[in-house]
Amino acid sequence: MRQVVREFQLRAEQADFVAVVDDAGEHGARGLLAEAARLAEALSPGGADGTDAAGATVMVQADNSWRTVAATLAVGRNGGVLAVVNRHTTRAEFAAAWEDIRPDVVVAEPSAMDEWAVPELLPGRSETVLDGWSCRSAPGPRDVGRWSGGVLIGLTSGSTGRPKGVVQSEEALRYAGEHTIAINGLARGDAVAAIVPLSSTAAYCFGVHLALQLGGPLVLTAKWDRAVALRRLADHQVRWTMCVPTMALQMGSEAAGSGVLGGVRAITVGGGPMDRGALARAERSLGTKILRVFGMSECLGHTSPSPDDPEDIRLGRDGRPFPGTDLRALTAGGERARPGESGRAQVRGPSLFLGYARAGRVDPPSLTPDGYFPTGDLLMPHEDGTISIMGREKDVIIRGGRNIDITEIERAVAAHPRVSRVCVTPVPDEVLGERVALLVVTEDGGSIALAEVTGHLDSVGLSKTKWPEFVYGIEELPQTKVGKLDRAGARALVRRLSAAPIDIAAPTDTAAPTDTADTHGPAETA
Repeated sequence: MRQVVREFQLRAEQADFVAVVDDAGEHGARGLLAEAARLAEALSPGGADGTDAAGATVMVQADNSWRTVAATLAVGRNGGVLAVVNRHTTRAEFAAAWEDIRPDVVVAEPSAMDEWAVPELLPGRSETVLDGWSCRSAPGPRDVGRWSGGVLIGLTSGSTGRPKGVVQSEEALRYAGEHTIAINGLARGDAVAAIVPLSSTAAYCFGVHLALQLGGPLVLTAKWDRAVALRRLADHQVRWTMCVPTMALQMGSEAAGSGVLGGVRAITVGGGPMDRGALARAERSLGTKILRVFGMSECLGHTSPSPDDPEDIRLGRDGRPFPGTDLRALTAGGERARPGESGRAQVRGPSLFLGYARAGRVDPPSLTPDGYFPTGDLLMPHEDGTISIMGREKDVIIRGGRNIDITEIERAVAAHPRVSRVCVTPVPDEVLGERVALLVVTEDGGSIALAEVTGHLDSVGLSKTKWPEFVYGIEELPQTKVGKLDRAGARALVRRLSAAPIDIAAPTDTAAPTDTADTHGPAETA
């Protein structure tokens, strides 16, 4: 990340400026550069002035604080590779990531070093850096050529549950940032915020790297708190941020119609189920515009609407491809889907990743012969160039041999005026294989009965064969470490809740025999 670090250094030489705002307060650019210089010295095998640290692959505990920015400056100035990891990563997850990345250096707080058994994995020297953190490095030759031009490695669980290191180039990060800046009408020096953990590839790209490109403040919150996040965005005149749908909806509820974020140009939302009605209520309460987008760690932020688009485009669809990015949907017959027709999504473009980190080097992705990466999503194109994501290819419940689309049910339930957030998940069944259950967060925090849900689904025309048979009112949906909907956690929660005694009601599915439980168990925070 040498280019963006050089630009940051040049601006700081001209005049100091507030580069980071976090839980500890404001941090100037020159102060961050001084911390980065000390860290760069520790990264060096010789420990001299950091100049021989070129080529180091550095795994950093990427907290939402000034430390992540300082680590970026230290690694970037020497042409190294930064691998970001979440503090809540388990020892087993860290060991798997270690095997894939094989870093030269680890930088983290001492307690994390112990939990992850870093001294055993990297028995080299250790130094204190970044105001109390540890930097442990191994002697010997270092070679970033093994990453084929990659500068950032972010971990994603993918479909296997095992962390996968996604390797991205500086060109990909810059491309994604430049088009985000242009689409949202941002200007040099504008403040942006990162309220999603910086350990995710997307949060890092559209948080740390984007702020360095803009040369303005990066406003951070260490731990998700809707009230703190809302106040910090308003107080520091943030112009743009990215978050997951749950965060946007919670901030909308917290704002209580105050329009407190009227100075924010837009909030980009992706990474989970989204309902137009719920998002519209949130943006009216916040006083800003919300943009539904589609992207992934493997191809950063590759669609977005404009803040100037009408509501039905901004909130009812998932944007249009960035200039230079080609997104297509293929039908079962292998043909390119026509407008209004759904197909398997494939993408290619400048932000496509280099591959996955495996055994300490890049394993190139499996692409189609013409260079497209299959995303695993179902996509519908529209005549105007916008797209709609129809769900994941594997997001189905198989009930009595019938495939039921999870996304279709979630969208129908989310349109209920009392529903704030919803997740559809299967309940194991000895006879039918799986039944349909709902986890629901209501707008008023109260319970919701199955009859109320099915009555709504009947009114919107959803087939009875797809109606849920269980509904559980909870305080919040399970979330991953980066704030996305945790479907595995949702399945585990539903299994626990469904094990409780239930009242049997009349069948709702006339196509197959079933026992329907009208239940709305006690609120449980996942």
